[in-house]
Amino acid sequence: MDISNQPARRRQGFLRRDGFHLGYAIEGQGAPLLIPGSHIYYPRSFSRYLRQHRTLIFVDHRGFARCDRPLAPRDMQLDTILDDIEALRRHLDLGRCDVLGHSGHGYMALDYARRFPDHVGRVVLVGTGPSQAPAHMQAAQHAWETRAEPERRALLARDLPLMEADIRTAPERRFVWMCLGMAARSWYNPGYDARPLWDGVTTQMPIFDALWGETFAGYPIREALADISAPLLICMGRHDYLVAPAESWAPLLADAPGAQIAVFDRSGHTPQLEEPDAFDKRLLDFLG
Repeated sequence: MDISNQPARRRQGFLRRDGFHLGYAIEGQGAPLLIPGSHIYYPRSFSRYLRQHRTLIFVDHRGFARCDRPLAPRDMQLDTILDDIEALRRHLDLGRCDVLGHSGHGYMALDYARRFPDHVGRVVLVGTGPSQAPAHMQAAQHAWETRAEPERRALLARDLPLMEADIRTAPERRFVWMCLGMAARSWYNPGYDARPLWDGVTTQMPIFDALWGETFAGYPIREALADISAPLLICMGRHDYLVAPAESWAPLLADAPGAQIAVFDRSGHTPQLEEPDAFDKRLLDFLG
């Protein structure tokens, strides 16, 4: 997997908002695709080819942004994150655009489409389980226990003590250490070294703890699917053991009759990087 996806044309900057430096990076050509998360991490995971067909707008949320003040309770709220995304959309004069969210950022993309339907064309979730509620996390664990190969299990057993040591040494980067330490559950290649993806990425752990540990655990997925009017594509990796497997979406899609699901057989949690050709084709076919 090649993460050297640095195109010739690139515009980047920051929006200062409520004490945060919300970074953005704009790359490519064509209709805009808004991608919330980290403007440093996510450009490394999408292909050069995709940038020839779409303008990718990578924007930070507060969990990945530098802050000039102590964190406050409002910083942990999903509504605040959505307001920031909307402020960045206006700041960049994007107009109506498609939105894509990877992993937990899929809930941000979905809820943004719920709250600002006039500003969203289509919605794409990548590596996003229906929620992070106990039942869905148990489904992820069951998939791991029944499908993971012995070599994959052995690598996880090796990596977990290293992850715990890193967390003790630098707890402020616990989110990064957990992502790296769970490689065997995250990637089709269970030994993949994702450290270059995280180089230079800021993390605000209280925000991740609140959103990933609480908000997304109780995310009202049925209500969200019933509320959105935008067409929806859900992209899942066959070997993603971090979130509930693709089939966990099936009972819910009756609430979203226009939703489509795509499963990538040689991918884990990040099919845009693991199977870029297949991913790009499916994405572009959906976006039109």
